[in-house]
Amino acid sequence: MTEETPGFEEKPDVPSGATPDDAEPQAAAASTEEAAAPAGDASATAQLTGLTAQLDQVRTALGERTMDLQRLQAEYQNYRRRVERDRIAVKEIAIANLLTELLPVLDNIARARDHGELVGGFKSVAESLETVAAKMGLQQFGKEGEPFDPMIHEALMHSYAPDVTETTCVAILQPGYRIGERTIRPARVAVAEPQPGAQTVKADEAEAADDKESGGPDEG
Repeated sequence: MTEETPGFEEKPDVPSGATPDDAEPQAAAASTEEAAAPAGDASATAQLTGLTAQLDQVRTALGERTMDLQRLQAEYQNYRRRVERDRIAVKEIAIANLLTELLPVLDNIARARDHGELVGGFKSVAESLETVAAKMGLQQFGKEGEPFDPMIHEALMHSYAPDVTETTCVAILQPGYRIGERTIRPARVAVAEPQPGAQTVKADEAEAADDKESGGPDEG
């Protein structure tokens, strides 16, 4: 039977060089670190979530500003094209108005040329004027024998002719002028229509010629 020595109590093991009183603070510090670790993780997670939300906001704002910039660029390009188109239109109108005022002068030059009066210094000036008008885009049109087109011709005289098959310009009284596709003065012409009944006569003559070539009409 073991006898216990009176006056001695069992104590927990204490690390070498440490007193029993130091053991309790170290245990308390370890418990505090273990409790602080989850709290630190939660704080970092919350901070990361906040940064992610801010990044999403910045991305959204950047997308909106990019769309605004693209819209402004498209509007600016449309504005430039519209201004350029208007500038060209104003220029064409100004040139057309100027050349329209010069048409009577060009008509006088043409008449003088037809009468053999375009000589000397007047001839040089007239040819220079015609060259400048051509460089500005003025084009003359209208020829005898072409079909009559009410879009570009103005009929001042009318007659019938047996040798035409449709309404035809038989004389150019004043030439027409255009700039590009824009007509600034129609050609003033004399027109001739087919002679009434001429088509029937020609058809009868053609039929008779065919019968003659085939040996004449069948006899009963």
